[in-house]
Amino acid sequence: MVELPDRWRELGEFIREQRSGARLSLRRLSDMAGISNPYLSQIERGLRKPSAEILQQIAKALRISAETLYVRAGILEERVDGPGLVDEILRDPTLNEDQKQTLIRVYLSFVHENTNGGVPVAARGGGETATGSAGGSSTDPASA
Repeated sequence: MVELPDRWRELGEFIREQRSGARLSLRRLSDMAGISNPYLSQIERGLRKPSAEILQQIAKALRISAETLYVRAGILEERVDGPGLVDEILRDPTLNEDQKQTLIRVYLSFVHENTNGGVPVAARGGGETATGSAGGSSTDPASA
């Protein structure tokens, strides 16, 4: 098996620390995140490179910011100018978790579209396209 960069090992360690701090077993977190127990174990050991969607599911189950995991995974650049929009959405007490995650997905898709393929700042690998398909269907998260 090809060894993944230290970034994935460090991400896995961070997820394990968050899980331990939340007093969740590996099995419980995998159930809450909707991923298999062996896959989560491999992520925690730095043997797998999780997608943005998987990171989002793990973050939601841990009740932490998905942006935190995206930054650690190198999907988003770390903000140095204080709390960003994603943090503000996550802190809003008037929104439920599904509404928060939907707003974040829409926001990140717009950021990705507006960078025109520049610095990777949004989720990758989800089949996202800026133009859609010839049949007129869209992979826009807002249409889900």
